[in-house]
Amino acid sequence: MKLYSRNKKTEHQYFAVTPAEKKYEISNPFSEELKINGKKADIKIFEDEEGFTYLEYKGKKYLAEIIEKNQNKYTVLLNGVSYSFTIESPISYSRRKYLEKYKQASKTEFITAPMPGKIIELLVDENTTVKEGDAILILEAMKMQNEISSHVNGKVKKINVKAGDTVAKDEVLMEIEK
Repeated sequence: MKLYSRNKKTEHQYFAVTPAEKKYEISNPFSEELKINGKKADIKIFEDEEGFTYLEYKGKKYLAEIIEKNQNKYTVLLNGVSYSFTIESPISYSRRKYLEKYKQASKTEFITAPMPGKIIELLVDENTTVKEGDAILILEAMKMQNEISSHVNGKVKKINVKAGDTVAKDEVLMEIEK
């Protein structure tokens, strides 16, 4: 999800853009009344006496916490589920869209670690042909083994890890040439 803002005199307008590029207009997010796509949204954010932050929506409370902030990228934990998004200005958003339109398609895709953990097993070797959805390695995180799959068809160009390695979130594990 991407969120970017535009100021019109005193009124704040934001646009939340999902990974599928669906755009939601959000007006006056810092006032008592929040509007999403022109409709009033009954969302309240408050802190309890113990210092925990909650989001209240449709009469239900959800525990909320910003767990990671890196420049304009945020990861928010909402009721135990993490959501990642970036905040962009209208100019940077327009520039990004323009550049995406004219960029050359990369022939190499990077498979990154979705979470920190330990590599248990590599299921492919370099120069192996893989299809989208094929399991390529096993990553252990929080005592659970997660099968990491390829999100593209191609040939494994380079493997950057080996069994037993500890990896950080977003670390490049493999490079697949399309």
